[in-house]
Amino acid sequence: MLAGILFVVLSNGLAVLVPSFLRQGLDDALLQSKWMRGAGLGDLPERIGHIALAFGVALVLAAATKGVFMYYMRQTLVVVSRRVEYDLKNELYAKYQRLGEGFYRQHFTGDLMSRIGEDVSNVRMYIGPAIMYFANVLFTFVAVLYQMLRVNAELTLWVLIPLPILSISIYQVSRLINQGNKRIQEQLSVLTTFAQETFSGIRVIKSFGAENAFNRRFLEEGQEFQRRNLKLAKINALFFPLMLFLMGLSTLLVLYLGGLEVQKGTFTPGNMAEFILYLNMLIWPVASLGWTTALVQKAAASQKRINEFLDYAEPETGSGVSYQFEEKLSVKVDSFVYAGKSNPALNGVEFEVQKGKILGITGRTGSGKSTLIQLIAGQLGTDSGAQFSGNVCLDGIPSSTMRKVDFRRHLAYVPQDVFLFSETIEENIRFGAVESDCDDTCLQNAIDIANLKRDLEQWPSGLATVLGERGVSLSGGQKQRVSIARALVRQADLFLLDDCLSAVDAETEYKIIEKLKQHLQGKTAIIVSHRIAPLQFTDEVMVLDEGSVIQKGTHESLLKETGLYRQLYERQFEEE
Repeated sequence: MLAGILFVVLSNGLAVLVPSFLRQGLDDALLQSKWMRGAGLGDLPERIGHIALAFGVALVLAAATKGVFMYYMRQTLVVVSRRVEYDLKNELYAKYQRLGEGFYRQHFTGDLMSRIGEDVSNVRMYIGPAIMYFANVLFTFVAVLYQMLRVNAELTLWVLIPLPILSISIYQVSRLINQGNKRIQEQLSVLTTFAQETFSGIRVIKSFGAENAFNRRFLEEGQEFQRRNLKLAKINALFFPLMLFLMGLSTLLVLYLGGLEVQKGTFTPGNMAEFILYLNMLIWPVASLGWTTALVQKAAASQKRINEFLDYAEPETGSGVSYQFEEKLSVKVDSFVYAGKSNPALNGVEFEVQKGKILGITGRTGSGKSTLIQLIAGQLGTDSGAQFSGNVCLDGIPSSTMRKVDFRRHLAYVPQDVFLFSETIEENIRFGAVESDCDDTCLQNAIDIANLKRDLEQWPSGLATVLGERGVSLSGGQKQRVSIARALVRQADLFLLDDCLSAVDAETEYKIIEKLKQHLQGKTAIIVSHRIAPLQFTDEVMVLDEGSVIQKGTHESLLKETGLYRQLYERQFEEE
């Protein structure tokens, strides 16, 4: 940036030489004409031609050299801004990766995209073009003002009279521009979020025939965005004519007062031409000051929005060292209350799972099953504003004291809400082994357990089939089975399966359960299911109701008791 500013100085230094060349050439030509006035033309045209050629060459060389410096000025300052943009986007993206579940519960995807896209672009425009033009304005003004004072100090003071008025106008308009830009960026986030949610949920919108309602809502938000932009455009529209009017007044003062000085003989016609050129050199820098100010104000508003995320508190990552899961998983939840809720989602839940054992969890909808699994996986923390009292321990070591990356390296998690990437089926499955090797045998084994072979045969590209956004081209059951295969290729010590067979038919469910039995032998797993079938091969079953444990035992022992587990079993048996 310093090199770029140096090129700005050199470029402006050459620019201010041009009017002085013109003044000297014009005065020399007029002087030659005055000498030859009484003796006829003679060789006057030739002499003036030599003068014009000499100063013409000087002007061309000055302009060419200035162009070279301007090129390097842009190559330094604009390139710096692009590099800062690159770094800032990477910094924001890395920050997004580190933020916890609570952050994503409070912020929309569209807002995140707006800040990493539009806001970073605004900051880049400040670091590159705005600084470049502001430096250009500053050094042009200083150099030109020096030259004008050197030519005629009194006339310079007269023509600068409108500038204080211009400065006050710039300040007032800049304040309005800043407020306008902030409102525009806020509305842009709303618009981006609405559009993102519309495209993500387009199938639901179409299934309900709600296209017109969403069109109207988008039109309303777009009109509000348009209204705020037009309001800002009106401010800018007033700004430029005002500046040009005030600069025009300065030009009129030069013509009038300079003309009087020429009549007195204290000012030459060359000085007059030079002065007008200097004044015109100020017009674009002063006029661009408004545009530059708008960029600065827009960047200030955007950087403030970016800093809100960069300064957002990150969840504790722990400082523990790597370890091996050798003995047991211990979970104790005295209480867990979601932000904004008064009733606890979990209350007084305590259990242990020995290594190599499988625990089943069931209960009614809303009993806290998924909340418990997410707590174990480290996805719910106090960063979301939730209140959590308790701990999750591996071999007696609290997970809160471990590094998250080390803790999660032991997990293979299949969430209830399946997410698939817009890649091939094979890439989605191999994603589970992102930190370990997965050969073809491992891959085929996972596909076989998840009962995906028959589905793959139906697609011409097989494993190379590219999925749509969020796996839109798959059915709910196929998504769940791809997600199961993704977890099975992972070399994990602890498997967390959160109702991962809810969208699968009974026959397919039975086949998967039979193969899961064999695969999970000797492995530690927690299987959450509202259906009883997947729980029959677990070592122990825990029943939750309203966030508390109401029953615990083996599948057979719980069937002998009169309780919720037996009710769920009998109801599902009758349905089947």
